[in-house]
Amino acid sequence: MGDTACLPDDLTDYIGDMGDEWNVEFVADGNAAMFAVANSPIDVLIVGPGLPDLPPATLLGQIRTLRPETIRIALLENTEAGVSPPIKLIGVAHRFLPLPLSSETVLEAIHSLEELRDLLDSPRLRRVIGRVEHLPSPPHLYFALTRALEEDDGDSSDIARIVSGDPAIAAKVLQLCNSAYFSNGRAITDLRAAVTRLGLATLRDLVLASEVFSVKTGSNVDRLALQQRALIASRLAARILPKTSAELGATAALLADVGLLLPGVRDEREPIAAEGDERPGHTEAGAYLLGLWGLPMPIVEAVAFHRQPQRSSLRSFWVPGAVHVAGALASNEQVDEDYLKSLGVLHQLAGWRQMADSLFDRVASAA
Repeated sequence: MGDTACLPDDLTDYIGDMGDEWNVEFVADGNAAMFAVANSPIDVLIVGPGLPDLPPATLLGQIRTLRPETIRIALLENTEAGVSPPIKLIGVAHRFLPLPLSSETVLEAIHSLEELRDLLDSPRLRRVIGRVEHLPSPPHLYFALTRALEEDDGDSSDIARIVSGDPAIAAKVLQLCNSAYFSNGRAITDLRAAVTRLGLATLRDLVLASEVFSVKTGSNVDRLALQQRALIASRLAARILPKTSAELGATAALLADVGLLLPGVRDEREPIAAEGDERPGHTEAGAYLLGLWGLPMPIVEAVAFHRQPQRSSLRSFWVPGAVHVAGALASNEQVDEDYLKSLGVLHQLAGWRQMADSLFDRVASAA
């Protein structure tokens, strides 16, 4: 929808080849799109970068509320390489495609998102998660910080004030700030200093770790070990990615194994115990939980696919790839070198291993 000039001329033909049940409809603006979606289910919505009546993020947010099952794709002007999408779009679009656009790229995105939607809507997963009496609550303090950062008018004092509203979280953040993962040898004694020293994005991830890994779910997982691996993977993913995507990668890596906190899931790091084990794997369970929480879809997708990165339809190295590498190195597991080779980044693996070794050395020296 929007300016149809940004869509490939042969897109209708390509989608027609998917089957008779697929039809293409073009609308000129956001209000027309809302009318179409309100009157009949829409499988996929593709929004151009410029609409005459609504910002794309506003429209996609309304579509998410009205038809959460609709796949939402945002088209972005092809600007500088490595630049991540605007933060307001990240939370409401499932996928971002660069202009100029090819029909093949659109179809790859649709098929991948259908797979992810099927994953998150799995009847088996719904059965298992539905039996859990108390799912972990959304990390409210994390979302409060996210909103404060999006408003662009808060300073370090404002952010510190938000964190100090929960003394237990504040104490945990200061503990983590002074750990070998984040400190450079000088003690951090107050939250404002933590904000200034670490930066807002890192502080937000520390708050997220504090909230997520302290929830009580009945799982017998070693939470301390899980948190330590997650923090190392988070730091490593942030270093692997360009600065514009580092924050997304850090958060996704931090949450990659969050599904292990849920009862009734299978730890995918372990061999299948018995034939016919119908328990969902912890990666899909974690992705499902994050989808329920409303975290950005790039994070949900990276968590869902980080142990099998080949399942991602992305043909470039971005958040899912970085989370796979960071998680494997942090856990001393095998990296999928065939996957890295297919993306043309295998030659960087040695450097990433050195980054991981450096983080481990800092931890060992502080022990």
